[in-house]
Amino acid sequence: KLFVANKEEIALNLARTPLFTVVQELKARLTSFGGWEMPVQFSGINKEHEAVRTSAGMFDISHMGKFTLQGKNLVAQLQRLVPSDLSRLQPNQAQYSVLLNPEGGIIDDIIFYYQGEDNTGLQKGFIIVNAATTANDKAWLLKHLDTQEIEFQDLSTEKVLLAVQGPKATEILQKFVEEDLTPVKAYGHLDATVLGKPAFLARTGYTGEDGFEVMVEPSVGIELWQKLIEAGVVPCGLGARDTLRLEAAMALYGQDIDDTTTPLEAGLGWLVHLDTKGDFIGRKVLEQQKANGVQRKLVRLQMQGRNIARHGYPVLSAGEKVGEITSGTLSPTLGYPVALAYIPSEQAKVDNQLEIEIRGKTYPATVVKRPFYKSSSRVSK
Repeated sequence: KLFVANKEEIALNLARTPLFTVVQELKARLTSFGGWEMPVQFSGINKEHEAVRTSAGMFDISHMGKFTLQGKNLVAQLQRLVPSDLSRLQPNQAQYSVLLNPEGGIIDDIIFYYQGEDNTGLQKGFIIVNAATTANDKAWLLKHLDTQEIEFQDLSTEKVLLAVQGPKATEILQKFVEEDLTPVKAYGHLDATVLGKPAFLARTGYTGEDGFEVMVEPSVGIELWQKLIEAGVVPCGLGARDTLRLEAAMALYGQDIDDTTTPLEAGLGWLVHLDTKGDFIGRKVLEQQKANGVQRKLVRLQMQGRNIARHGYPVLSAGEKVGEITSGTLSPTLGYPVALAYIPSEQAKVDNQLEIEIRGKTYPATVVKRPFYKSSSRVSK
């Protein structure tokens, strides 16, 4: 349902990215997503998926929220809003994390890109957030940050953001970037020059492959998009983005994680640094879960045969419902169906056998290790 839309379903008031016209020219199939009219596919989901896994594909992700922040105590203030220890970041390093409510629920998953201090002691950084939660995230940040100390700027509609992903992505992108991208490690970033113009580049992505996300002015983004196509990069839509992230067992906000799930339940315990940082919103709940264990966990399931477990399908054990599928697809790379689901912790052991109810019938599924697919071309941090 997430990626099915026709012209009648796409509302007239949906936002469009600066790349919408060039996307239209490529006759992309469009859909409504997070308040935006976005391409779901160009040449076909499987073809686009394969391009990212074997060569290079690119996504228009300009719909995502983009905030710049600057202030003398920026990191210290953000520390109170996330469970991750941001004080460990060196300039030009980034941290994937989550904004939490007082109950430990995930308001959104974000990436904070720390740019370091200038010669006056001001700390600078970017935060990238999900499109559908941009307004809520902005309100939450402004509520909890001291805006007398922190300068906050919303660039969400002003910049193009491209994700160039795949084993050959860096090699191809380098042709249009003046700075050497080779030394940049995973979750590293830099201010750079793309097509002779200022740009922000980060070695991050949502596909499980190596690659960069590039933030530029709209005119530069349009030119870069066209030059990347000429260089052999395949335009990709939200459909392939979904199958790629699911193979890499990356959570989708609103399906696999939301404000009722904690990072410990969602398998994001590596984001929670209770021992190395002070108080933060939701800490007490996470301390209790760490001490007592969680009641449920998000697990990876491998289906037998070709039956696909879709969002909302019941998960059964010995004929009794124990959980529910959050995301599922037929993995183009692996050739079999995979899924994510919340189930009781006692059922979450690897190799545990479960059943999925699909249209009144049950089909076997096995709990497997994370991720389903791991790229051999990704660079280390």
